[in-house]
Formats: sequence, C-alpha cells, structure tokens
Amino acid sequence: MAASDRSMRAWQQTAERTERPGAARHDLRLFLIAGEHSGDALGSRLMAALNALRKSRVHYLGVGGEGMEREGLASQFPLSDVAVMSPLSILPRLPRLISRVRRTAEAAVAAEPDAVVIIDAPEFTHPIAKRIRKRAPQIPIIDYVSPSVWAWRPGRARKMRAYVDHVLALLPFEPQAHEEFGGPPCTYVGHPLIERLDSMRNLDPYELADRLRLEEQRPILVVLPGSRSSEVGRLMAPFGEAVDLLYARGLAPQVIIPVVPHVRALVEAKLKSWRIRPHLIEGEDDKLRAFRLAHAALAASGTVTLELGLAGTPMVVAYRVDPIAARLRFLVKVPSIVLANLVLGERAFPEFIQEDCTPENLASAVELLLKDTFERRGQLAALARIPQRMLREGGSPSEVAAEIVLQYAEHGREVAG
Repeated sequence: MAASDRSMRAWQQTAERTERPGAARHDLRLFLIAGEHSGDALGSRLMAALNALRKSRVHYLGVGGEGMEREGLASQFPLSDVAVMSPLSILPRLPRLISRVRRTAEAAVAAEPDAVVIIDAPEFTHPIAKRIRKRAPQIPIIDYVSPSVWAWRPGRARKMRAYVDHVLALLPFEPQAHEEFGGPPCTYVGHPLIERLDSMRNLDPYELADRLRLEEQRPILVVLPGSRSSEVGRLMAPFGEAVDLLYARGLAPQVIIPVVPHVRALVEAKLKSWRIRPHLIEGEDDKLRAFRLAHAALAASGTVTLELGLAGTPMVVAYRVDPIAARLRFLVKVPSIVLANLVLGERAFPEFIQEDCTPENLASAVELLLKDTFERRGQLAALARIPQRMLREGGSPSEVAAEIVLQYAEHGREVAG
C-alpha cells in the first residue's frame, strides 16, 4: 500500500474515532499543498508551529517535500513531480501537472479536512484551490504567500476572493495591495528570514575570513548570480566582466560567490571566462558570514536582496530574463524589482534590468559602494531601517501564520468576517 493511501486510511480512522458522540475535542485534520522546495520549507516550519500550539494531535495530508514529511505529512506524490520554475518550464510538463492538480483536489475533498493551506506556487496550488472550493465550499482555504499581485496582473487579487478565505503575506506592503485591488483578507505574518535574524547576528564572520585567508586591507565583494540555472546562465558573464573592470580601475576586490549545489557545476563552467578566481562557498551559515564580511554585493534580483538587507550589506541588483518575458515587461506595475526597495518604499538600491545590465553600469555602481562615498552612506542608512520595517509583534512568522490557520480550522470560514 502506498504511503499516501496508508495516510488516508489513518486519517479516516481518526475522523471516525474522534467524531463519536461525546468524544473529546477532536484531533485537527489539515490538508497542506506545497508546489516548490521553498514552499516545503515554509510548510515544515508552519507544521512545527501548529504542533507546538495545538494541544491535541494534528493530522496532515497533502503534497510536500522532505521537510514537511519530517513534520508528519505523507505526500500524495513526490514534490519533484510538480516543482516548476518558470512558464517556459511548465509547458513540457503540463499533462502531468494537470493530472496532479486533479488528483490533489480529489484527495483534498475526499479527506474532508478542517482547513486547506496552499503554499506559494500559484500555477499549481491555485487551480487546486478552485476545484476544492467548487466541490466542497465549506472547507476554509488559506493561501500562505501572496502571488505578486502588486507587481503584475493585479486583477488576480479580486478573482482570489472566490476561492481563498485568507492570505498570509510575507511582505509588509502586501495587505494594502490586496485591499486596494479587492483581494481576500490579508495579514502580514512576517517573512521567514526574520526567524534567522538572531542566528545571523550571532555568526562569527571572521571565522570564514580566516578560513578563506582573506586580506584585511582589500575590499570584499559578494557576487550572487542566482539560484536558478537560467539566472546563472544570463548573469555570470556581465557579472564577471564587471569584476574585471573593477580590477582595471585598481580596486581589486576579493570576490566570494555563495552557490547552491544544483547550480555549482554551471557556475564553475561559467567561471572559466573570468580573469580572476573567486572563492566559492556553500551552506547558509557561510553565505550569511560572507554577507556580514562584504563591503558590497552584486546580486540577482530576488529574495536574496532581503537577506542582504537584513545583514546590512550594500548592494547593486541586476536581472535579465528570457526574450518572451522581456516582451511582457509592460505588464509589470511595480516601481522596483528589488524587494528591499519595495519594503522600504524607496529606491535605495540601484537596479539594472535587461539592456541596462551591462558590465560598465554594474562596475560603476559597485565602485561607489567599495569606497567611502555619499552613495555608500545612503545605503547604510537605508539598510538600518529594513529590520524595523519587517519585524512584527505577536510571535515568529510561523507562529503568527499557525494561529490564523488554527482559527479557520477550528471555527470555519466565518472567521473571515
């Protein structure tokens, strides 16, 4: 018998046992759906918080990866079946994705959970939520991680009201965006990076400096070409040429590149065209140590700009997309692609997109951050404001999210009122 089938049988037996007349407060049953590895990480922390907050047992069914499985979820199928990164990567796997959407929705309806939590990956999770709402409208549905309605396709927010009861937002400006666009009730629970803030500050960055034998008198530049193969493929060349220009201008920074295992080989291949040999490091702790050491960072746009912001590292941000996505830029309705800028509500950190992402532009912007300049001092002042903007009272992000999920699971959809 498959693990998911065993889990469903145990789930049904729990329902029968805890719903007898006169039974004590029944165990909670939640159906959680993640569609990417980042969602699995969020889901596992949410489950840990739920298990800590809930006095009686919580039973989990749904779709997730290793992290969620460690917390007690039996996934309907491997997360790799549905984890996708871009619209272009969806197309070849569309038949399987459609099948997985249908199968997951059917399993959720059959399980009769107290609540459903969809976690990020809207291309996968939102079609499931729509099917669940149509077939079992009484089940509360919570969306953990808002789609970027503030950046493009804002009409999605209003459409979500039909199948999402509450949005748990990771960014402090997202509740206002949903209110303006007519979306579902939305609460800023906090970004998971906040949960690592204390550990980040307690790390000893000089341990890494000693290990890499860095020279104290030379500036340190962290280069972050992205965690996806497409990002690395497009950004390693201009980033490398920008570093060459910095050397030509007499700055000679020591370069550290944090890499994740699945793109390390590609990064190493692209480094063959670089004139200098940077230090490659792996692991979250060493990455955060590098951020603390760095005088500046040259980074691909993404969540890493929030990590740099919380670490207090001045940054220059760049991005290049595929030609199809580039033609759709007119649909983007956001004043900046840099999350750290959006959190602050100002363009504190320079960004160079598509044709502006040139070695000359990047090198000139980084150069200003490697010296004692007006631009560097301005960024340091802006960086000091980021933690305050992202922190919120009431517990960790996972705990705040868990409390809202419990409200819906215990009281039903009426919580929305």
